[in-house]
Amino acid sequence: MKILFTGGGTGGHFYPIIAVAEAIKEDAVSKKLIPPNLYFLAPHPYNEKILFDNQIAYYKIPAGKIRRYFSVLNFFDFFKTFFGIIAAIWRVFWIYPDVVFSKGGYGSYPVVFAARILGIPIVVHESDSYPGRANMWAGKFANRVAVSYPDATQFFDESKIAWTGSPVRKEIALITRQGAKEFLNLEDNIPVILVLGGSQGAKIINDLIIESLPELIEKYQIIHQTGKANFKETKETAELVLRDSAYSSRYKPFDYLDDLAMKMSAGAANLIISRSGSTIFEIALWGIPSILIPISDSNGDHQRKNAYNYARSGAAVVIEEANLNKNILQEEMERILNNPQGIQKMIDGAKSFSKPDATKTIAQEIINTALQHEK
Repeated sequence: MKILFTGGGTGGHFYPIIAVAEAIKEDAVSKKLIPPNLYFLAPHPYNEKILFDNQIAYYKIPAGKIRRYFSVLNFFDFFKTFFGIIAAIWRVFWIYPDVVFSKGGYGSYPVVFAARILGIPIVVHESDSYPGRANMWAGKFANRVAVSYPDATQFFDESKIAWTGSPVRKEIALITRQGAKEFLNLEDNIPVILVLGGSQGAKIINDLIIESLPELIEKYQIIHQTGKANFKETKETAELVLRDSAYSSRYKPFDYLDDLAMKMSAGAANLIISRSGSTIFEIALWGIPSILIPISDSNGDHQRKNAYNYARSGAAVVIEEANLNKNILQEEMERILNNPQGIQKMIDGAKSFSKPDATKTIAQEIINTALQHEK
């Protein structure tokens, strides 16, 4: 059995693919199937070590972005996509997988196009409330479409669709509370705030946290994932801001939280501040109250829709970028953390929203589709 994965160049596309790949291998073992050969075709490998650890062969396929605004780069990226389609047809033909699993994004377009030309079954997963253009297009001829939010079902053929939730890797699905404060050198009895800006970081959130730091660390401990591109600037600015503070050790900046650090950070956290991409499903599984700050100009306003869909469960508060300032953020943090009954309601809401079987459900559907293609 050969299974080919494809998706755009963000962690929101890549890590769910890894989660599904892990579940596919486990399901193949439980069903006593021959271990499948796994492939990943995309413009970038994103994390070569994780691909190697999961025995997923990577092949580079160029793809260009189609921007929603005028840019001369659209002209050059048109040709990049054209040559990507040629390369994808050649590579997919030689692999000839039994099924293609697409997470969407610009990087998936050449591979899905090639799969359609070659008559290979396609399974699509859409992470957001409003589908991206690649998945909207692929959903027209995909064999099966899985969605994270019920709002997305309206954009696809109801005979193909299933509301599954979003895949989450086993390594971070279950958080570690025991030893978390020792691992991160945190104080006892001081609330912990975990700040996540997504795989690329979020400058507007970073800047707001730094601006608020002197007041925040008097009451809270802050674990701050800044994103690799923003880490040096954020860390150096924080050191200046906290130069004379007696509580400077309560601020813990990280460029990136690996699996162990993420599990420990979530295990220690009383509240999470985050964007509203695929991280929502990790937060829901962890059962931690959250404040969501959606990107204001995401495709189809999907981050805002994701945030409010999640907030309706009672698990989160949404602050839009237009209303975002340090006073509003601090007021919401205090309101949540000083209300034990409200915290429990948010925890219950998170657990009711989460779909812990999402990864397994999608993996089984991919295997079933592949087995039917083999016959």
